[in-house]
Amino acid sequence: MTDKNSPSAGNDNLAFRAALARGLVSRRSAMMGAAGLSAAAFLAACGSEGRNPSTPNATGGGAAPSAKAAQDMSDTEKVVNWSNWTEYIDVTDDGKSRPSIDAFTKATGIKVNYTEDYLDNDEFYAKVRPLLEGGQDTGRDIWCSTDWMVARLIRQGYVQKLDMANIPNSKNLNDSLKNVEFDPGRAHSLPWQSGFAGIGYNLKATGGKKVESVGQLLTDPALKGKVTLLTEMVDTMGLVLLELGKDPAKFTDADFDSALQMIQKAKDSGQILRFTGNEYTDGLAKGDIAACMAWTGDVVQLQFDNEDVQYALPDKGFMLWSDNFVIPAMARHKKNAELLINHYYDPAVMAQVAAWVNYIPPVKGANEELVKIDPELGKNPLIAPTPEVLAKSHVIRGLSPEEHAKYSRAFNAVVTG
Repeated sequence: MTDKNSPSAGNDNLAFRAALARGLVSRRSAMMGAAGLSAAAFLAACGSEGRNPSTPNATGGGAAPSAKAAQDMSDTEKVVNWSNWTEYIDVTDDGKSRPSIDAFTKATGIKVNYTEDYLDNDEFYAKVRPLLEGGQDTGRDIWCSTDWMVARLIRQGYVQKLDMANIPNSKNLNDSLKNVEFDPGRAHSLPWQSGFAGIGYNLKATGGKKVESVGQLLTDPALKGKVTLLTEMVDTMGLVLLELGKDPAKFTDADFDSALQMIQKAKDSGQILRFTGNEYTDGLAKGDIAACMAWTGDVVQLQFDNEDVQYALPDKGFMLWSDNFVIPAMARHKKNAELLINHYYDPAVMAQVAAWVNYIPPVKGANEELVKIDPELGKNPLIAPTPEVLAKSHVIRGLSPEEHAKYSRAFNAVVTG
């Protein structure tokens, strides 16, 4: 009998609760993307440039400045302040508590002030930057940023190096995530969750037809006026580049222009209904949207309620992203934050989270633990991708600030024009 307060608390009935999960992962309404890495093995591509296309991922030359450190009050103040995206952690059926957090508090005596106030990378950055610039405490000890934002925070000296002595479970990090372009050796960050960008479709709205390629999305007359693409530049453009046979890690200006012209043509013809964040979920479930570019976790959760909703990873390739734990400069409870990371790098705990959020866990052994919780979820290639699936995942090459600004202006002109 599992102790209900153990780190793997709730595993005995979590499969049942996960099957009842109905909340959609609204954090995807913000913009995502990817930075430049080769993506042929598990999450080797997780140097992803995230959710806001207006922000460059270029890490720049030279060493990053050191983040300012406050006196660590962890030993006397048993608290840690954690900001995260909405609906991005396990919860009880009544939504009043978070079992994995409760288990951490029981095991360590550390209270977690968990706040779902990370709604968008740039919006969150705008809130904390004045404090970081001024060398002040942000009031947060840890948060989860998309890879490209981690690159910026490291470059500006706004996040601290992790003390791995406090995170022995970091040894469970998947091997291919241990050395990424934006944070070599994972000195400043450890992944929280990852996922794919591909195609979602509603069989009832498509007349039973599968939609498995971007070409179908943009040209199939049967889908006209019922297609949405993502407002996020990198995932949208990456998927179209792949459809054109171009490698997102090596594309040229001419390749970008060709992909953008393909989108513009589809928009002008009336093929595209609109561009969205993850608000596509409601329309996709109802059938108002027949097919769309979509993120994995959203669609997996829609499928709990609606068997007509399907997901396809295009044969020509698809995009991959990641979010990461970071500890900001001047955090008052750095050690407590590191102990929190260590807790979630227990495979059983990470599997508990994955069973609820339905994204890709970055921890060795988590997939095996997830099978124990829910065999169906544990074998879902969108949550536990095989090497063959991962071999088709891609990220866009690292962009200079100038390139990113240029591409963003061109893309946004099509989206809003």
